Amino acid sequence: MRNRIYLSPPHMGGEEIDYVKEAFETNWVAPLGPHVEAFERECAAYAGTKAALALSSGTAAVWLASDLMNIRRNDVFFCSSLTFVATLAPLVQRGAVPAFIDSEPESWNMSPQALREAFDDARETGVMPRAVIIVNLYGQACDMDNILPICAEYGVPIIEDAAESMGALYKGVRTGSFGKFSFYSFNGNKIITTSGGGVLLSDDEESIGRARFLSAQARDRAPWYQHSEIGYNFRMSNVLAGIGLAQLKLLPQRIAARKTVFEKYREAFSGAPGISFMPEPEWSASNHWLTAITIDPLKAGVANMRLMEALESENIESRPIWKPMHLQPVFEGMKYYPHEGRDVGRELFENGLCLPSGSNLTEDDQAFVIKTISRLLR
Repeated sequence: MRNRIYLSPPHMGGEEIDYVKEAFETNWVAPLGPHVEAFERECAAYAGTKAALALSSGTAAVWLASDLMNIRRNDVFFCSSLTFVATLAPLVQRGAVPAFIDSEPESWNMSPQALREAFDDARETGVMPRAVIIVNLYGQACDMDNILPICAEYGVPIIEDAAESMGALYKGVRTGSFGKFSFYSFNGNKIITTSGGGVLLSDDEESIGRARFLSAQARDRAPWYQHSEIGYNFRMSNVLAGIGLAQLKLLPQRIAARKTVFEKYREAFSGAPGISFMPEPEWSASNHWLTAITIDPLKAGVANMRLMEALESENIESRPIWKPMHLQPVFEGMKYYPHEGRDVGRELFENGLCLPSGSNLTEDDQAFVIKTISRLLR
């Protein structure tokens, strides 16, 4: 059996250990410290926002964003359906109610047409959403020019889930800078990693200051431990921030490597019947976090799940496209707005597959993945 080929494993550059060693030598191993402060500055500078807050996860960033926006029980929010549950779980845990927006086929991200329909419906019912959560799926930006004006028209703020899209561009502007609040994830499978972690981004420096206070147990300014309200334990450790500083230096190389992986797949399967790649509109420059394809079983001669099983039999990890939130049992009965009468998210889930895409995927391993897939195609 060959060594396992992972979907998106961590890729260390070597300098990470120097930052970790410095944290140990200076005894800055607890939460906060100089690495955290430097990492926040560099993340804000990279995204082009005025402020950043390093946290224990991207999910913590969502929780704080919803807290800052005062989202409470029974409040409605709109959210991309084609995403991972962490995008919206904190709001649901607060008692808020989601309404799901379908994807558009041009980018696989939130459909402006479906979003417009959802707002029209909200205007009719008189129940406006408190927020719209947009998701930059698999490292690709949403159609911002057509989504942002709709939200602005109704005065509804945006939370931008850029967890998968650090380094991606929309018309030359980096994702992570379009929301009232935006966030990146540094989970172990992301394009760069701190092993676990995330960062909350915003131009609203006062709100980030408030989030900073809440994220460190909401401790009042006093010589003793005094609390006038309840906060959270959400801060990133100085050790992990050091890993992030080293990883951030390598982000351009990581993006370039993943794009090379994507191009090799596209070259291999460009003429294969029934195989299509996640489209990249002219306004988008994806970071190609994951290479995602759809498979027409009638044309390709194999379905996505059969292909995944065949890859797994060769010790190759792959994964279906996210199962849309409107199809999840836990959200049964929630409102869903399809794209122009089509359930695009369902179509992508039923036919989609993500292929090994790591920046450290070797040429030999990718060739083996391609060979394994090719054997099953008609």
